[in-house]
Amino acid sequence: MDCPKCDSVMENVTYHGVTVDRCTQCKGIWFPGIEHKELKQIKGSEVIDIGSEELGKEYDDLKDVHCPECDAVMERVADKFQPHIHFEVCLHGHGVFFDAGEFRDFKEETFSDFIKSLTMAVKKKKK
Repeated sequence: MDCPKCDSVMENVTYHGVTVDRCTQCKGIWFPGIEHKELKQIKGSEVIDIGSEELGKEYDDLKDVHCPECDAVMERVADKFQPHIHFEVCLHGHGVFFDAGEFRDFKEETFSDFIKSLTMAVKKKKK
């Protein structure tokens, strides 16, 4: 499998029986299905995200990112509870792609993130 962002080779990484694919170059992570949600609940799983946030930001704004499984263009979405985190989602349900550093941030929900998500919900209701 090739990386949907930089076209480099992906390597399998397994943590507590859950396997994902990590890019050997940009260190982004492909989570087939909903493994990102499963791994979020497992203590210590952030160790699979070995890339720096700075490296991840270099690839953050790429357009027309294709699913590594079906080649369809993925949609860039913000996390519901941490709207500063954006990741690509395959609209056919094959999985999601996080840039380097994003999964570590996704795992770490702070009180500040909670307050921001409430503020965003109130703003959406007012529209």
